[in-house]
Amino acid sequence: MQIFSTNIPKLPLLLKPFLLSLFFSVAFLFTFLSSQSPSSHPLLPKTTPSLQTSPNLLINSSSSTADLRIRRRYPTYESYIHHQLNKTLNPKLRKIWTTRDWDRKVRVFSAFFASLTRRRLLSNSSKSLCLGARVGQEVAALRRVGVSDSLGIDLVPRPPLVAAGDFHAQPFADETFDFEFSNVFDHALYPWKFAAEIERTLKPGGVCVLHVAISRRADKYSANDLFSVGPLVEMFKGSELVEVREIDGFGLDTEVVFRKKKKKIISENN
Repeated sequence: MQIFSTNIPKLPLLLKPFLLSLFFSVAFLFTFLSSQSPSSHPLLPKTTPSLQTSPNLLINSSSSTADLRIRRRYPTYESYIHHQLNKTLNPKLRKIWTTRDWDRKVRVFSAFFASLTRRRLLSNSSKSLCLGARVGQEVAALRRVGVSDSLGIDLVPRPPLVAAGDFHAQPFADETFDFEFSNVFDHALYPWKFAAEIERTLKPGGVCVLHVAISRRADKYSANDLFSVGPLVEMFKGSELVEVREIDGFGLDTEVVFRKKKKKIISENN
């Protein structure tokens, strides 16, 4: 067997320390990068913390995603309610909502609801509910476009448009409404409970419309941040996603429409 040999030229003496230093630097860098977990690597997207749930409410958080983040934890549910009431009961805000702000909001909401009517997602015969309705501009808008059987709920009632109610536990029977609207999803401390209550009180075939902020951050009273429509689709398991479109609605940028699935009729022969 013949062995071939190759004469490798000797490196200059001054290059040897440089190459040795370069070898150890590359080896150290490779070891350091390999030891970093994917979530902590600076070049990879960071995930948000998993949702914290309350033992007092039955909420399915096992399928939570990084696109929905609960902003803060409250020691009790009452402390969360108290924080929300700081805004709802603010006398300056309530004066603005009921005077100079009233006509503008009713006009804008009327345009939204008229559009839904044209798209056959809302009709004059729809029994309708607005969640977190404050002083009732959206309820007034529904009635203006012809949906007379409309009501709102909020922590603070304002008759005749708004009754007392918590959107985490609606004070209505199952399958009561044909249409439900809300632009306060970001105020829900328990988003899955919020969605479950809508599906519980909607009739089969009923429509839910949410105005949410995805590309913008909401105010200091918001309880959650939403980064895509994905978590909403997860939560509304008993409904079909009808459409998603961009809007400009008082700081909210996305309209999401769901339709509750109709019950399947099982034949006695099956």
